[in-house]
Amino acid sequence: MTSRSGARRRGRAGAVVGTVVLAAGAATVAAVGFGGDGTDTPTAADLPPGTAQVTRQTMLDTDEVPGDLGYNAETTLAGRIAGVVTKVPLAGDVVRRGRPIYRVDNRPVVLMYGAVAAYRTLAPGVTGADVRQLEENLKALGYGGFTVDNTYTALTATAVKRWQKDLRLSQTGQVEQGRVLFAPGAIRVDSVTTGVNQSTGGGQKVLQYTGTGRQVTARLEVSKQRLARKGVKVQVQMPGGKKVTGRVDRVYTVVEQPTDAGSEAETWIETVVSLADPKAAVGIEAAVVNVVFTAAERKNVLTVPVGALVALAEGGYGVEVVEGSTTHYIKVETGLFANGRVEITGDGLNEGMTVGMPQ
Repeated sequence: MTSRSGARRRGRAGAVVGTVVLAAGAATVAAVGFGGDGTDTPTAADLPPGTAQVTRQTMLDTDEVPGDLGYNAETTLAGRIAGVVTKVPLAGDVVRRGRPIYRVDNRPVVLMYGAVAAYRTLAPGVTGADVRQLEENLKALGYGGFTVDNTYTALTATAVKRWQKDLRLSQTGQVEQGRVLFAPGAIRVDSVTTGVNQSTGGGQKVLQYTGTGRQVTARLEVSKQRLARKGVKVQVQMPGGKKVTGRVDRVYTVVEQPTDAGSEAETWIETVVSLADPKAAVGIEAAVVNVVFTAAERKNVLTVPVGALVALAEGGYGVEVVEGSTTHYIKVETGLFANGRVEITGDGLNEGMTVGMPQ
């Protein structure tokens, strides 16, 4: 701790004075050194032009950006069964396991759950993960009598025939490619790109679908990349003001090409956020929300306005403590900068102290 009491005028006459810009806090502070014999009597003119209080609080390095609330990414359903489309769903329809998505020649293309796409005909003797997920779905739909494994057996074929009979399909015991769509869960029809009476079967796009889960997509400037980390929690302010906890599931870079000649491409950090409480989005088809990202949190720390920092000529930073008509400097270590304040620690520093504001 360095005494400044009556030495202010003579000390500043012999000081090294300059300015330093703090990158984290974007504040300009004076650089002072000390001189003089400390015997002058201070006057009101010697006191700093303004003061602030040392406070104890929780500091958050946060940023709030707009985000788009919607459904998961779109996936295309291509028509593999040859024939004429006889029925299509409506945009917004939700389809669950075992239910028809659309019809060809009045026979359904059915949804089942699984991670492996339906890429081949499944028949006795075929083995693989797609066989297992077919058997898991058959069993979930009430068609048992076989062991769930990776092998398509005669018992599997018997269960498939019962399933085909209930759907009024030809009872072949085989599941041809395109009769089943495997998706991770229930799907929501986003848009329909074919219509009744149109031919299908050559891989033409039939519709676009998403999952039924909700997500928020938000963009951040590249300079704020520290905020966007996979797995961190965020706060999402929904329409109407309700706040819901979310989690960053994906972070990736987006390069946006310019629309005007001569303009440069813009790079953004895009995040995909899931909601901890999906029910909070019930009844909302799409909306703009506010997403609050938190990069760092410091609990129960001493803080001052960034403008109270003084860059000391001998190195480091300090604050000018005001006590009545006298002042003295305390050297401090800085921590988190956020919202115009800075976390500080130092010998003799206490909550409630009055510090000078040089600017």
